[in-house]
Amino acid sequence: MASSVGEGGDAGEGEWLKVAELKAMAEAQDPHVKEVDNMTLRRFLRARDHDVCKASAMLLKYVAWRREAVPGGVGGVMPADLVRTELSQDKARMGGVDRAGRPVLLVFPAKHFSADRDMAEHKRLVVYLLDRISARIPRGQDKFMCIVDLKGWGYANSDVRAYIAAIEIMQGYYPERLGKALMVHVPYIFMKAWKMVYPFIDTNTRDKFVFVDDKNLEETLRREMDESQVPEMYGGKLPIAPLTDD
Repeated sequence: MASSVGEGGDAGEGEWLKVAELKAMAEAQDPHVKEVDNMTLRRFLRARDHDVCKASAMLLKYVAWRREAVPGGVGGVMPADLVRTELSQDKARMGGVDRAGRPVLLVFPAKHFSADRDMAEHKRLVVYLLDRISARIPRGQDKFMCIVDLKGWGYANSDVRAYIAAIEIMQGYYPERLGKALMVHVPYIFMKAWKMVYPFIDTNTRDKFVFVDDKNLEETLRREMDESQVPEMYGGKLPIAPLTDD
């Protein structure tokens, strides 16, 4: 039986035995599973509460999706050329790290307009961002933090289908990656869209979304990260540059 482990904790011998069992079961159905590293296998196992059969089904779906969605499949990365329009709109930036060593991704939904959205490129952007932030996660850490800044968000930005698509990609293909999502500068009207999105969020993931009142923003950010890692736009010392194509 797998040993008990906390969120992001070290695996015990029992858990690694289950990882090996998962790899053997899934690889028997799809040889491309051999390209998946053990740390990723462990995340899929944990996402299904160490149920090897359920984790195998989830993993096989991921490997098949990756072959279709990303050049190079499991070992590939989403090229910037395929998301150039989305990148030009400055919808997201990479931040520093929080006190747990998790890299920080900043997202700005007010720069997304539903009328101009191309769903295929939107999904590619989600993959591009998740690949980028995951590549920054240091050894010994599994997760990243996200700051979702809704300042200036209005009805023209509301795009429930796009939000659900992003959440489904993250939950289905990047399990156990999101550590926490701070929702900041949230306008009241956004909660109407949130109520439509909420049912699509896994129970275990819902608690990771934390709505922060404006009056508590500075205190919350300084509790989550050192001042040197708080973005300048929130009164900290870290300059945040737009994403580049590298």
